[in-house]
Amino acid sequence: MPLSPTATRELLASLGHQPKRFLGQNFLVDGNIVRKSLELAAVHAGDAIVEVGPGLGTLTRALLETGAEVWAVEKDRVLHHHLAVTLAAEFADRFHLLEGDAVEHPLAALPSGRAAAGFKIVANLPYAIATPWLDAVLTGPLPERMVLMLQQEAAQRYAAQPGTKSFGAISVFLQAAYEVAPGHKVAPACFHPRPDVDSYLINLVRRPQPFVFSTPVKALVRACFQQRRKQIGAILRGRVPEHAPVWRELLRVEGLSEQSRPEAIPPGWWMRFAATLPALA
Repeated sequence: MPLSPTATRELLASLGHQPKRFLGQNFLVDGNIVRKSLELAAVHAGDAIVEVGPGLGTLTRALLETGAEVWAVEKDRVLHHHLAVTLAAEFADRFHLLEGDAVEHPLAALPSGRAAAGFKIVANLPYAIATPWLDAVLTGPLPERMVLMLQQEAAQRYAAQPGTKSFGAISVFLQAAYEVAPGHKVAPACFHPRPDVDSYLINLVRRPQPFVFSTPVKALVRACFQQRRKQIGAILRGRVPEHAPVWRELLRVEGLSEQSRPEAIPPGWWMRFAATLPALA
């Protein structure tokens, strides 16, 4: 069971630790949300799980108690030490703890052989790193499932549909590789300290044939969305004029035009476009 708000405050006080807003330290104090995270991720004994920012270890302990093996990365030195002398000692054979930045270590040093055999990510993501961390994960190897606690605004961006203001480059990259399955809304009262906004458990299931954008193509797609008010034809004529016959034909086949704006173009078109750019791959 997670610590209650009172027990969480007492533990933090015993550690001499004040939650750091810039690290997104809002600690989960609701057992139902912990159980929901495990349920959505379908965690079973023997699974390889990556966790980001384990904090006080509430979700971590629940994962370990299923019999899963957990790789976790924690940036905060005080919390890393707390986890090292508690959970890492108790579950020495199945809990692998790394002190470091999750954007630099998005898979928490999960061995490549274990990653190739299949793994999942279950994490309460700090808001400030959510998008750069996810972008790093989407370079591969790709987890089978991801169940991520996010601020609701971030979850809406990731699941956004073409033609909406929230739809952007990260929506394209994510939806090319994952289906967004039903998730779960999470109220501020489920955390200590309470955040100012609602959160959401987003539930991501890897597609049968996931598409991974290369780094140069990602840069091109981001550049298009940074000029989202401009027409796609004008943007691409300025950036990849040598590919004009190809992208014009792709637009025509999709029922789009050179006057379409980036936010109106679905992920499937960007995937087909990316596949025609071997020089950038």
